Amino acid sequence: MRTDDVSLDSQVEKFNQLQNKLRQYWQGKDLFEQDGYDILVIPSFSMDQKVGQKVSGFLHYEERLLFSLIRLRNPKTRLIYVTAQPLSPIIIEYYLQLLPGIPFSHARDRLLLLTTYDNSFKPLTQKILERPRLLERIRRALRPDKSYMVCFNATKLEQELSLSLEVPLFAASPQLNYWGSKSGSREIFTECSIPHPDGSPLVKTVDDLVLQTNQLWERQPNLQRVVVKLNEGFSGEGNAVLNLNHLKEFAPNKGYKLDRIAAINNNLKNLSFQAKDETWSNFSSRIPELGAIVEAFIEGEEKRSPSVQGYITPKGEVKILSTHDQILGGPDGQIYLGCRFPADQGYRLQLQALGLKIGQALAKRGAMERYGVDFLAVRKLTNKGEEWEIEAIEINLRKGGTTHPFMTLKLLTNGSYDESTGLFYTQQDQEKYYIASDNLQKPQYAGLLPDDLMDIIAKHHLHFDSSTKTGTLFHLMGALSEFGKLGLTCIGNSLAEAEAIYQQVEDVLDKETGIMNDGSGELIAPNIPIIWTL
Repeated sequence: MRTDDVSLDSQVEKFNQLQNKLRQYWQGKDLFEQDGYDILVIPSFSMDQKVGQKVSGFLHYEERLLFSLIRLRNPKTRLIYVTAQPLSPIIIEYYLQLLPGIPFSHARDRLLLLTTYDNSFKPLTQKILERPRLLERIRRALRPDKSYMVCFNATKLEQELSLSLEVPLFAASPQLNYWGSKSGSREIFTECSIPHPDGSPLVKTVDDLVLQTNQLWERQPNLQRVVVKLNEGFSGEGNAVLNLNHLKEFAPNKGYKLDRIAAINNNLKNLSFQAKDETWSNFSSRIPELGAIVEAFIEGEEKRSPSVQGYITPKGEVKILSTHDQILGGPDGQIYLGCRFPADQGYRLQLQALGLKIGQALAKRGAMERYGVDFLAVRKLTNKGEEWEIEAIEINLRKGGTTHPFMTLKLLTNGSYDESTGLFYTQQDQEKYYIASDNLQKPQYAGLLPDDLMDIIAKHHLHFDSSTKTGTLFHLMGALSEFGKLGLTCIGNSLAEAEAIYQQVEDVLDKETGIMNDGSGELIAPNIPIIWTL
């Protein structure tokens, strides 16, 4: 065995020993609900940065874990939050004022905000590791045997940071990341007998991708489209669609195999990419490094994209957290834009059952903390009438776009999820629903500062009302000025109320940014008063 292999094995062993501490911390009660710990939040998107750069305002997605600040409602909990760029003080104040029964100053004293002052497209965790003095400051701030670290997704970078700080990482080990990839997901689905689209194993060359596409088409001669996916993607940005209807003359029941393979190869440059400004030259260059799969595109007149979220405790117990109907966009409806909670009652309990089986398979492999599973649901006419046909698409072995809205609801209401109904109830047994998005984005919103947003929130009473437990919580506020992009979670006592709250926010922002028409076709600029502070 080579020396570097021994060193790697030693690191993995030390990391696993650190993670074993979490099992000692776990006292039959959710670790996040226990008081008296130091929580290090590393909201790094440690993934292929070329994929991430396709997402508008990607660097500001570190703000999606700011819901963690609400954990300071526990009076002995301390929290360290690290970002690439400094957060506006008003954003921090916005979150801390949501804490029930905790004075602002008390919570602020238990919060340490640190930054790398590095706006490059490197993973945040890498930026931290490159700054020894920052590392030492974090190390000194954490109490031994009373600290743990949380992140967006766990890679070798997060493992290295965990080892450097000697702090356990509450996340799935990076050694398990394969099971959250496109190809790994398909293996889990097969093992658990979960319905999923016909597709290929992992390939590392364009030639193999072409051959696997041909074999898939031969198995299903009536296929209209196939999806090519980079093995590691984010929010659908690594997906592309090949329209086989343009190659009908080469179909398995018509053309010759060699002609069909050549036609597929020649038409890959005409893929419909989900990521903005993506090209075949760039996409294909990622295949040898990341790998790719090809899958049958699921067709259907009425098609939805639900998901289920689960939680694996350090002791390997699995429970379902939530279900959602995802809101998708992009050229072929594969880009994550937002979600509605809960998923439709026609399939939410089925999602729970499938999600539980997948969670148990992940737990057997040693996974812990959050996981999510994306599905496609197509309404079909059967002998029993109309039914939803469910097929699994992928596993996310990390936090996702549905994590922060659900945790926002849970932390703001202190309520609970009922697996028997798939609904969420407050302590007063009031049902709660929400609609959330990371992508309320319009060019006219660009230029708004977080302070401007706070003025608008106060003027139009758009804030979350702690007495009724309804209203809006905003996030991604740092992306507003440059990208005109904002995130929000709108909570109501019904889905209709949640959607009405969302629409109200959008209408107010449109009005305040001058998206009005006076009948002449001209936009009306808002009248903003100048306030001097001496």
